[in-house]
Amino acid sequence: MSDAFKLFLESIAAGDDARTEEAAQALGAPGDAVLPSLREMLTDADIDRRWWATRALAVVGTPAARELLIATLDDPDRDVRAVAAHGLGELGAEEGVAGLVHRLADSSPLVCRVASDSLARIGPPAVSALIDALQVEDTLTRIGAARALSHIQPQEAIPALFAALDDPSATVTYYANEALERMGVGLVLFRP
Repeated sequence: MSDAFKLFLESIAAGDDARTEEAAQALGAPGDAVLPSLREMLTDADIDRRWWATRALAVVGTPAARELLIATLDDPDRDVRAVAAHGLGELGAEEGVAGLVHRLADSSPLVCRVASDSLARIGPPAVSALIDALQVEDTLTRIGAARALSHIQPQEAIPALFAALDDPSATVTYYANEALERMGVGLVLFRP
C-alpha cells in the first residue's frame, strides 16, 4: 500500500473532507496501480468509504477507472451514484453515456440532475442517446434529456425538440422550448 493511499484512508477515517480531497487528488498520479484498493473500497459497507473511493476514481480517470465509475452508477446509495455520475461528466466519459441516460430516471432527484448535467458536459457524443431518451415513456428520463439538450444545443436535435413541445410533461416542454430558443429556432408569436 502506497503512502498516498495510506494518507487517503487516514483522512477518510478522520472525517476531514478537505484533507481527503487533497489525498484523493494525489492518488491520480500512480494511475491504475491504485485501482485494486479502490475497487475493494467500493464494496465496503461504509458509505463514506465508497463515496471517497468513487471520487478518487474520477481523479485517476484512466479507462479502467472509468469502467469502475460506470459500474458504481448502480451503487445502492444515492450520494455514491451522484458522485459517480459527476465524475463521468467531469472526465467527459463518452463510454458512460448509456449508464448516465439510465440514471436520468433514478429514484433520487439529485442523481437525476447530476446525470443530466454530466450528459451536458459530455456534449455531442451524448446527443444521439439524448434524442432517443426524449421518446421514452419515463417522464424523468425525458426531462433530463431535454434539460441536457438545452445546454448542448445540437442542431440535429431540433426535430426531436420540436416534437417535445407537445410532451404531456410541462417540464419537458419547458426545457425543449428553452433549447430551441437558445438555438435561435424557438417559436415567435406576433400579431399580423
